[in-house]
Formats: sequence, structure tokens, C-alpha cells
Amino acid sequence: MEILLLERLVPEAHAWLEARHQVECRPELAQDPGTLRKQLYNVQTLVLPRKLLVTREFLDFAPVLRAVARLHVDTDNTDLEACRDRRIRVIQPVNAHVRSNAEYLIACLLLLYRRGIGSALKGDRHAPAMLGRELHGSTVGILGVAPSAHALAILLEAMGAKLIGYDPAVHRSSPMWERLKIRPVGLQELLSQSDAVSVQVLYASRYEHFINDKVLAHCKPGQFWVGTTRSAVFDPDALARALSDGRIEAAILDGAESGFAVRGTLLHEARNLHLTPRLGSYTRDSRARACWYVAQRLHDTLTAPRASGFDSLFGPSMSMGLDSVGAPPDSVPGSLNSLPGETPEGQR
Repeated sequence: MEILLLERLVPEAHAWLEARHQVECRPELAQDPGTLRKQLYNVQTLVLPRKLLVTREFLDFAPVLRAVARLHVDTDNTDLEACRDRRIRVIQPVNAHVRSNAEYLIACLLLLYRRGIGSALKGDRHAPAMLGRELHGSTVGILGVAPSAHALAILLEAMGAKLIGYDPAVHRSSPMWERLKIRPVGLQELLSQSDAVSVQVLYASRYEHFINDKVLAHCKPGQFWVGTTRSAVFDPDALARALSDGRIEAAILDGAESGFAVRGTLLHEARNLHLTPRLGSYTRDSRARACWYVAQRLHDTLTAPRASGFDSLFGPSMSMGLDSVGAPPDSVPGSLNSLPGETPEGQR
């Protein structure tokens, strides 16, 4: 079997692949590990859901596997070393969700700045008017310059916001800051000057609880926080204290991991913390981009000699633009030349 889909592609991408390769779509196997392992012996490429782990043991059941692909970017669910040792390509559409995450962050900022909109959306047609604020002229701190921050900076600058930024992995002398029109500052200065903070730090284990009591002590009172980063970057108790004493007026965070703000924790009682279930990357447009990217790379894998490496998990240089590389071939129907792909620079 050339391609086994455990997660569905958009119909157009599925049809494009099916016209060129043997494709079987069996999403139910993701919930049945025993049956799945019996099916893997002759599978050459796999498209997997986020929660299904790829381990060395898993790969033992797939002796002819050439590639594993996902529609989302996450390195914790795949043993990259095991894939490298077995020359199995790892395909992830690192650019597909950049714009959707940036728009999510903008939407959250606007909802927090204009709180009355949320009351109306919850069905209260006669809620008292709440005095809002404007993004124009306010100072927004960009904490972390993941690719979504590049798109976010463009949107915020167009809206008249003043941008300051900090990233623990990017030096203040980097030309990236000037290119994005973000003034680089220290972390303490970012927190003390920002009216709102957007967090999109590229997570690594060394950044666990990076945002802690010591950091949050410098918050400008009444700040708004939004974020698409891993929730492990926050010390939950420290965040709860900042939310309760007015340093952070309200926060919206996307895709919190299991155990974050669960019942019995300080954070669970924070009514001004709002969690969304990975909505940042969940749009029709980003899913279409991801599906087409994966479809093209599966086709490339099956029609090329077996490679010795695997797809980089790093995204394109954002100076090239969001939609500059990685489009499917001209034979694919529809407007496809603007779809993003993947090159070896940067990271989501």
C-alpha cells in the first residue's frame, strides 16, 4: 500500500493523490492500535493525526515505511531520531498555519480590547456598554518571534500599534527586528511598557515555566495577554497570581496541554483566563494549505529514490513572504500557486 490516511485530506487533495497512487483512508485505525499495527507491514507512507505517537516500537511494525506526515506541526509526537535512523521522511506543513495563527492573535486582542463584543456574542443583548480601548497607538509586546509573529507584526503595524519585542533565542542586534518594525527590548522592559503581550515563543524544554513570578512581577497593571505557544512556558501558579491581582486583566491562550488549569489548581479559578482548543491553526484555508503540502510531499517521496534524511521541521525565511514557496504542481486544479510550503530556515 502506497499511502494510508489516518486523517482525512481535503477532497481535492485526496483526489489528486488517488489519481497518482494507491490511497486508502482508514481514520478509524487511529483508535485501534492493534489493528493498525497489523496493517503497517506493507505501508509506504502514512498521514497521522496529532495524538498518534510515532515511536521506535511503532516503526518496528512498518518495515517498508518511507514517510510519516501530519497536517499539524508538533515534534513531541514523533521520535525524530528513530525516523532518521531508518531513513523515514518526516513531513509537516510548517508554513500552512502561519497566517491563521496571526489572525487568531489579532482576533483575541480585539476581543479583549473591546470586551463588550464578548458579552453580545454570549447572547446578552442588553449588556451594559463597556468602555473599550483601541489597538491604534497602544504598545503591544511581541514575546517570541515564531513565524506567526512575523505575520502578526505586519497586521499590528498596519493598525497603528507600537511594537516592542523580545525573544530569548534572538539577539537584539539581529536585522530581523528592523525588518519586522519591532523595537527590541529586554524582557523586563517589554512587560513594564506593554499594554498587551502576545506570546508565541518557540517552545523547548529549557523554556518550561519561563514565564514565572520573577518575570510577571514587571507587568504593567491591566495588561492583556494572548498566546499560541505551548502552555508549559507558563508557571501556572504564577500566571494565576498575576490574573488575580490585576497585573494581567485578562488572557486568551490557545491549545493548552492536558493538566493546565484543571480543577483543583489556582489557575482553574481564574475567570479572566480563557482557553481555546487549538483554534489558531483551525481554519478551512490553513487546512487546505496543509493538505496540499502533504499531498505534494507524499507524491515526491513515492516517485523519488529513497532519501537518507527527512523533511526539515523548520519553516521558510519570512522575508520571502508567507506564500512564496512549496506550491503543488501546475497540474493541480484550483488556485494553488499561493500555497505555502517549507524551506530550511526559521521555525514555527
